[in-house]
Amino acid sequence: MNEQDCVITSAPGKMIILGEHSVVYGKPAVALAIDRRFYCKVQRSQDFVVNGYRAMAGSHPHIRSILHDNRAGNITVSAVTDIPTSSGLGSSAALSSSIALAVRRLFERDVTEEAIANDAFNAEWFAQGRASPIDTSTCTHGRGVAINNPVDMGKALWKISKGGNTWNVTDIDVPDMTFVVGYTGIYAPTGPIVEKVRKFKERNGFAKDIIDEMGLIALLGLNAIRRGDKEDLGEIMTRNHKLLSILGVSCKELNKLVNASLPHSYGAKLTGSGGGGSMIALTDEPEAVCEAIRLHGGTPIVVHTETEGVRVENNVPNNGTFPLEL
Repeated sequence: MNEQDCVITSAPGKMIILGEHSVVYGKPAVALAIDRRFYCKVQRSQDFVVNGYRAMAGSHPHIRSILHDNRAGNITVSAVTDIPTSSGLGSSAALSSSIALAVRRLFERDVTEEAIANDAFNAEWFAQGRASPIDTSTCTHGRGVAINNPVDMGKALWKISKGGNTWNVTDIDVPDMTFVVGYTGIYAPTGPIVEKVRKFKERNGFAKDIIDEMGLIALLGLNAIRRGDKEDLGEIMTRNHKLLSILGVSCKELNKLVNASLPHSYGAKLTGSGGGGSMIALTDEPEAVCEAIRLHGGTPIVVHTETEGVRVENNVPNNGTFPLEL
């Protein structure tokens, strides 16, 4: 590959259908890429610059991790996204995947999906203190991804081990489905909520039982996806939300949006770390679900399955400019 001075890349956001939080402890989980993306333009540089400003010491840990892992020099990053930040929709994972591809292209490193997924996961772990590879694997691969599912339920992609856990990542066939995301508008960073669950699990055996059960129903949901059974999948999603609420990671705003969506959907649940952020509803009546979410204070986003993963872009979005919105 010839040396390049500039690379433009993008990666999709994601929604976890089943298994958030339990996947951190090696349990099965299922996630889908969504048709909203994070775009970045990366250039070689004398200084480390992000959206026009020299990066302060200790800032932008995701990008610093990727540069370190690739023994790369300084870069200038310009970025824009239509994924709400701290919403449970994978904005930081999409950032990590898109930056990893750009840095690898720019500095002539291996650009396989597995290499990008490893860089992105290490960046999430470094920034958050603990993570699972489900977000970054989904943003890297696109479409549908399962973690730690039986070998006969998907095509193996890669294996990632860290912190005493091992995650087997597989591609899954996903039927055409419509989801409505309900964004609460509440800022909910992942790290502190993951740490809250860790402490709860260490103190209380009941929390461990909940995590084990979430792992089991993730497998039931994966089977429902393979059958194209939206009714069964919806019921399992709602059951998963109740377990997440017991675990203490939901909130009244999320519960309000979930309950408002249920009359017009197969099922609904929070997605991501919780504490705010977003919920999702599987539905054939997206307009009705959107209206219910609006009436209960949320911002609806209709998303679809079968979204492509991380990729190099030929053009800069937004008429040739990058708004400074990283």
